[in-house]
Amino acid sequence: MSRARQRGFTLIELLVVIAIIAILAAILFPVFARAREKARQTNCLSNTKQIGLAWMMYAQDYDEMACVSYYFSPDFSWEYAWDVTLQWNPDFTVRGVHDGLLTAYTRNGQINQCPSFRGQAWGRPHTGYGYNASYIGGDPIAGQQPASLAAIQDPVGTAVFADAGFYSGGAVAGTNYLRAPSDPSYAWGGAAHFRHNGAANVAYADGHAKATTKKCRYVASQPETGALSEDDSAYDLN
Repeated sequence: MSRARQRGFTLIELLVVIAIIAILAAILFPVFARAREKARQTNCLSNTKQIGLAWMMYAQDYDEMACVSYYFSPDFSWEYAWDVTLQWNPDFTVRGVHDGLLTAYTRNGQINQCPSFRGQAWGRPHTGYGYNASYIGGDPIAGQQPASLAAIQDPVGTAVFADAGFYSGGAVAGTNYLRAPSDPSYAWGGAAHFRHNGAANVAYADGHAKATTKKCRYVASQPETGALSEDDSAYDLN
């Protein structure tokens, strides 16, 4: 009796199949990555808008004055900021983390964490968004006080919060302050971070939020960060 021979895949056929799978993976993986990032961007935009609305609610409760960016206790052991309150040890390590000035309105400190960004920023557990300290929240140590809502002449075009970061050691580090290009602190800690497929989410003084791909002050060595305008027009009160 003859036995029927069972035919299997040859080595060449297996290699062809593997090559086809590799080609499909190379094509589809970037598509999947962009789709995943788009979903994170949508989540981030929701966070940004809610933080902006919390900022408006705060101002309504405090005689139409914007929330201060930060301030310290007289002995500098406590830092009260828009996003978090930190208790510092004498050796500049964090002793305690508490609700920030806007947390009573957001009711969730984790909303300050961009889903596409991981990184610490001066002891903060949640990072990703920067508050316009150059013109809106002020800089108490530099003698700049927060602005009143009435002083903002173009609420639609004035950025209050945005995806933010700055380059440190070749990577983008977190920052909770957004600085205008003319601000001396812009270069080392206040640029916008275009982390969502080349876009940055921005919340404006009138309450709306949107993504922007307009990257100004571009530096080749720091491709992911930049300013929202060449001058201070996207930040100032005019």
